[in-house]
Amino acid sequence: MYTEKNNHLTLENIIDEAILLYDEKPEELIPILSFVNKKFGFLPPHALTKISRRLHTPESQVLSVASFYNMLFTKPIGRHIIRFCESAPCHVSGGRQVWSAIKELINLEDGETSSDGKWTLVKVSCLGICASAPVMMIDDDVFGNVTPERLPLIIDQYQ
Repeated sequence: MYTEKNNHLTLENIIDEAILLYDEKPEELIPILSFVNKKFGFLPPHALTKISRRLHTPESQVLSVASFYNMLFTKPIGRHIIRFCESAPCHVSGGRQVWSAIKELINLEDGETSSDGKWTLVKVSCLGICASAPVMMIDDDVFGNVTPERLPLIIDQYQ
């Protein structure tokens, strides 16, 4: 991921690398956006403009795709991303209480990033692990059968 200390990885270099890897074709938009998002940390407006031009795709379409998928971010995010499933199975299995406890524990609302840049909290429509509801992810780690009581132990792993 891009950082001030690692500034040799400019956004333009990352976009060039993505397009070299996936090709300058409109059908490669999602892999290119995913690559840039992962390497840079988010997709700033000028990145979407450059990708739009390189793929000969309307900028509105690029923005639409970038803002549709919950794995892509159009604004800076925290070092750790908490994704909480809000599907029906998670909801009826105690998800509402877990969601309230997460928000209280890290003092964030849906879509917010902490002022220290440590956390981003997002609701997602489904994580596809309904048998273990309620479910959440922190970065790439999945946690099932989450309860408000387990949350501090889970969150502490990332402190």
